[in-house]
Amino acid sequence: MAGILPSMSEARTHYKAGLDHFAHGRTEDAIASYRRAIALNAAMAMAWNGLAMALAKHGEMEAAIEAAKHYVELDPDEPLSHTSLSMLYQQAGMIPEAEAEKALSMQLQMKQGGR
Repeated sequence: MAGILPSMSEARTHYKAGLDHFAHGRTEDAIASYRRAIALNAAMAMAWNGLAMALAKHGEMEAAIEAAKHYVELDPDEPLSHTSLSMLYQQAGMIPEAEAEKALSMQLQMKQGGR
């Protein structure tokens, strides 16, 4: 168990670095940081979301959509996961898919009390 905790902490460190890089327009550095976080903790849903957004900003829509799908798989009851995928589908011109994910997000928000 002790071996698991340092990698989780290190994954969070890389995730936070990814956020900082992304916020400062360093998209390639953000992608690298998110990928390091995921390599250490593939179940870190928010790292998949960060990777998806950074890949989209970098113009890698197919990879961004795949990363967003991982986020949805890891956190299917989180409205944001469906909203993120919906936005990426919309950017890629996949309107029916975007609308379906938006509808799922709205259903989850209503189910969870509109948080």
